[in-house]
Amino acid sequence: MKIYIDGKYYNEADAKISVFDHGLLYGDGIFEGIRAYNGRVFKLKEHIDRLFASARSLLLNIPLSHAEVMKAVVGACRQNKLRDGYIRLVVTRGPGTLGLNPNRCKRPCMIIIADKIRLYPAEFYERGMEIVTVPTVRNLHSALNPAIKTLNYLNNIMAKIEANNAGCEEAIMLNPEGFVAECTGDNLFIVGEGRLLTPPLWAGALYGITRKVVMELAAAEGIEVRETNLTRHELFNAEECFLTGTAAEIVPLVKIDGRIIGNGKPGPVTLRLEERYRALTKTSGEPIYD
Repeated sequence: MKIYIDGKYYNEADAKISVFDHGLLYGDGIFEGIRAYNGRVFKLKEHIDRLFASARSLLLNIPLSHAEVMKAVVGACRQNKLRDGYIRLVVTRGPGTLGLNPNRCKRPCMIIIADKIRLYPAEFYERGMEIVTVPTVRNLHSALNPAIKTLNYLNNIMAKIEANNAGCEEAIMLNPEGFVAECTGDNLFIVGEGRLLTPPLWAGALYGITRKVVMELAAAEGIEVRETNLTRHELFNAEECFLTGTAAEIVPLVKIDGRIIGNGKPGPVTLRLEERYRALTKTSGEPIYD
């Protein structure tokens, strides 16, 4: 595997960054997870748009233009002969001093890893997944805004630990007001009375690329889509529930906090959206190979 670091490719064993990089020392950096399907990078522009939005909030100067970053992602896929896989794009503040001051970092560092990924076992997609609500709440907008995909993911990691301790792979995180925000790495939807409902961005949900695609697919199917505050009560009484994410894609949920959702099986709306999503990924995206 070839790893892209600041315009050059390195073998996996030789891919190194400085121990003084503030991405390592302080989590000062941003990232994007992107998928490739059938020789195309899916929703590449949207992912790079979000990367630059995160950078702008952190006053992090990405050393390449938007078009150059897109070209670098496609190039990393080509270098690794990737047709179907996962791309992790990371931009750190770069090497600096042991102090917090970001002005001591002279140049950001960009890393692109193009590889394979399988986030959840196949049975989760076929039979559905069981999850729990955890005590760790989503970050406040006034602290570290959840809309920024930073390298400081300890908030999510603490919630993931609590999920693992409960014997689950994923967990629901509430916001400080007690409303559902999202999961540790995925957005969340419920189906009820013919409508598709999801927490709004202001509740602490990440602006998910897959989330937006699913909302568009549902609207095209004639399903009413609403962003609204959700409580655990709404989740427990949903007809269907599922997660969305770039790596996860669409994952049905069949049990939350011990409560069976619907009939305990992936529901018809979830399955229909899964089918539409998979069809879209096969034909849409930025070509890797001419």
